[in-house]
Amino acid sequence: MKRLSICIAAVLVLMASGVAAHDYKVGSIEIDHPWARATPKGASVGGGYLTIKNTGPTADRLLGGSAALARQVQVHSMTMEQGVMRMRELKNGLEIKPGETVELKPGGYHLMFTELKQPLVQGQRFKATLSFANAGTVDVEYAVEAIGAGASEGGRGMSH
Repeated sequence: MKRLSICIAAVLVLMASGVAAHDYKVGSIEIDHPWARATPKGASVGGGYLTIKNTGPTADRLLGGSAALARQVQVHSMTMEQGVMRMRELKNGLEIKPGETVELKPGGYHLMFTELKQPLVQGQRFKATLSFANAGTVDVEYAVEAIGAGASEGGRGMSH
């Protein structure tokens, strides 16, 4: 019985460390819960979301990144202009001011995975690298949520 308790405790520790591993840090940049929406079969682009906090005294800039499953990882914004939703690549990246927290979410700032080599499938995970102007690069893992997952879900509270 004692042996079973030890095994259960070990499994719980491993599960808890897996949850903590979904948060990342590089320099003064903290990244919380990268996630992506599943894509329909044949889609050539996918969206990536996360929260970035700058704990340092100077601004930094998310420049984009890379992922084996996409040709490029670009930073995009979505805005309403005269009643029309417009999406644009932020060629100079997204500034994160000192002490600021920026949420990349559906309908706002987000990462765009272009020329997907495979669909993003709900329940799977994939690795990517994010690039920052000052902090450098950091490897992260995205959890793929449902096609219609919204900012309020973002996979939070779901088991990963």
